[in-house]
Amino acid sequence: MNLDVREMMLDETDIVIDYFHSSTPEHLETMGVDPTRMPGRSIWSSRFKELYAQPISERPNFVVIWRLDDKPIGFSSCDKIVFGSRANMHLHVVVPELRQRGIGVECVRRTVEIYFRTFALKQLFCEPNAYNVAPNRTLQKAGFKYVKTYKTVPGPLNYHQAVTRWVIER
Repeated sequence: MNLDVREMMLDETDIVIDYFHSSTPEHLETMGVDPTRMPGRSIWSSRFKELYAQPISERPNFVVIWRLDDKPIGFSSCDKIVFGSRANMHLHVVVPELRQRGIGVECVRRTVEIYFRTFALKQLFCEPNAYNVAPNRTLQKAGFKYVKTYKTVPGPLNYHQAVTRWVIER
């Protein structure tokens, strides 16, 4: 079993677009995603091209791909990046059969290292839907500490919801 966790290349970003556009309404609900807020595939693709044209230190988002035995199994993205200080991460296992199997914990651990190194972070936050058990357990097992549960709109694709805030610090 060969696990590869690294920066996602532009030609791999279709995994993100396909994941959200092919997810069932029930899975989107579990993540707190409002399908009416998702950009169309071509718009999303154009946004990735614009993002990847910027130097990493100036990007508002950064994406990491998770590959197992040379096949994509998931990804993480970070946003709200304040270089040298903090960022927020998101995590997604795209292969349903691999969800809740523990692979996400190692992927998150390796992803955390990339974010801390790339952006010289002191704090990395993650705020999954409070009722989505899998990412909350994954974060705890990966070394994140519970901060609080509260209601917010965690991202541009989300609706107002209860989230659990987790942090890992260096």
